[in-house]
Amino acid sequence: MKTSTAWFLACRPKTLSVSLSPVLVGTAIAWHDTGVLLWLPLLAAACGAAFIQIGTNLFNDVGDFLRGTDTPERLGPRRATAEGWLTAGKVKAGAWLSFALAFLCGIYLVVHGGWPIIAIGLASLAAGWAYTGGPKPIAYGPLGEIFVFVFFGLIAVGGSYYLQTMSLSTATLIAASLVGLHAAAVITVNNYRDLDGDASNGKNTLAVHLGRPATQQVYLAEMLLPYILLPLLSRELGWQALLPALSLPLALRLAQRFRNEAPGPVFNQILAASAGLQLLFALLLTAAFCI
Repeated sequence: MKTSTAWFLACRPKTLSVSLSPVLVGTAIAWHDTGVLLWLPLLAAACGAAFIQIGTNLFNDVGDFLRGTDTPERLGPRRATAEGWLTAGKVKAGAWLSFALAFLCGIYLVVHGGWPIIAIGLASLAAGWAYTGGPKPIAYGPLGEIFVFVFFGLIAVGGSYYLQTMSLSTATLIAASLVGLHAAAVITVNNYRDLDGDASNGKNTLAVHLGRPATQQVYLAEMLLPYILLPLLSRELGWQALLPALSLPLALRLAQRFRNEAPGPVFNQILAASAGLQLLFALLLTAAFCI
């Protein structure tokens, strides 16, 4: 395999929308509230979010390999370090480079947004490393979904709004929760697919703790709660608040597949489709604030 292809796959491009969608939503809400769009903060926030996710993915790639979690029996997509496409040292260096690029984006954002952005940026970088790094990785415990909800929902949407307005709003926090729930669903698919292997390797994710039937209910809640909560935005948006409901049929089909499919490689498709649903929901929510 070409080195460039190996790096491309290691970055996990199919799920990068999980970090970019909340930036788009937060910026759209700010434009709705102020009628002003600040392009440089938008671009810097989008690039910073993408680099943090790429770095987190690369740390996860090498971390799971070094801990022996990624084995030949793995059901998920092939990983660069485990397959020998790239050495552990190179992947770890790539992760630190991604974090360095995110830090550079953060320098501009701190100049623009002040001390709250310092707190958000440092917390995001630390959490990205701690997701698979350190003595007690987040990914090896039951808090993975909460981590994603907070950082790819509340912080990403709220931070993007703040960079445009230097304030926060109730509508922003509601929208952040909706986007964050769908982002958490992507992690739930990943952990449900890998449940048996994770349990045998001491990776005690929420799915391992709950078992398959209860995890199916968690995924159903993550899929449907954003639609149930959409009316909370009606005071701000009127009928446009229901625009994201156009993606509900896809969410229902995914929930049905999640419940009915036997655990196996088919969940790679469900994972990619779950990330796609989050992007579609975010785009429709963005449109609702821009109409």
